Amino acid sequence: MHLTAERKKEIFTTYGGSATNTGSTEAQIAMFTERINYISAHLKELRKDKSAELSLVKLVGKRRSLLNYLMKNDVFKYRDLIKELGLRK
Repeated sequence: MHLTAERKKEIFTTYGGSATNTGSTEAQIAMFTERINYISAHLKELRKDKSAELSLVKLVGKRRSLLNYLMKNDVFKYRDLIKELGLRK
């Protein structure tokens, strides 16, 4: 995996509030976004890597469902998060 323990702690601290708050919706979305960006860059180099492509599709679906959950429960957090992460919607 390309993420180091320090990078994960940094993401969880930034979006989850603390390094041990790994279950917050915002932190999970940020982690999925980091992994999606890495796999996308990998697929630009190796277009025939079907297992990476499948992983990308699954991660995008998980992130989308978490974003829908966050949008239903707290619209303001949703808007702030997509602005911070640079997501389209």
